[in-house]
Amino acid sequence: MSAAPVSRATPRRIGLMGGSFDPVHNAHVALAEAALQHLQLDEVRWIPVGQAWQKARALAPAVHRIAMVEAAVAHEPRFVVDAIEVNRAGPSYTLDTVRTLQEVEADAAGALTEWVLVIGQDQYANLPSWHGWAELLQRVTLAVACRGDQAIAPPQALLNHPHTVVRLPMPPMAVSSTDIRARLGRGEEPASLAPSLVSPGVARYIAHHQLYAPGAPR
Repeated sequence: MSAAPVSRATPRRIGLMGGSFDPVHNAHVALAEAALQHLQLDEVRWIPVGQAWQKARALAPAVHRIAMVEAAVAHEPRFVVDAIEVNRAGPSYTLDTVRTLQEVEADAAGALTEWVLVIGQDQYANLPSWHGWAELLQRVTLAVACRGDQAIAPPQALLNHPHTVVRLPMPPMAVSSTDIRARLGRGEEPASLAPSLVSPGVARYIAHHQLYAPGAPR
């Protein structure tokens, strides 16, 4: 008697949200929530960068950036904070992260996973500058956040590289980490940023640790 065929598990869909999150703000959270809803993801992995090779300025210590993300996403059980890039030595390349995550997932019996890299239109335009970008395109589905009726505009270098990309609609939000750091650097109280720009938990963490205060690197 031949063995019965082994049924394959329904593929999981995992979103990847990478960034410096210095600090994490409400637009980051809104993007991840939109990805959960529109792309029917099972979870979103938040991956704070370790060594940001494309940024010239120094970041806040990783322990603080991770803690702020944890405070910002505590309301949603499908949000998972992953310190894989912080724990890995050397520059934080997205390709290395994806390779490792896929290898770990493949070791789980019967695990089938689609990996969805959630990025903004500006990151999509800059993708050809990323380390190993051609291989990365073959490993993930790109979810590109577009505001309003904005269409996805692939950079010229990607036109000859077949890849899967989906449009992720996003409402316009006037918030950025750069602006938040600047306001705090001018002496504004962290509590004034909540809840419109950052969550109350993030504001309390910033205040408690005096992050981005006048005179601090930003």
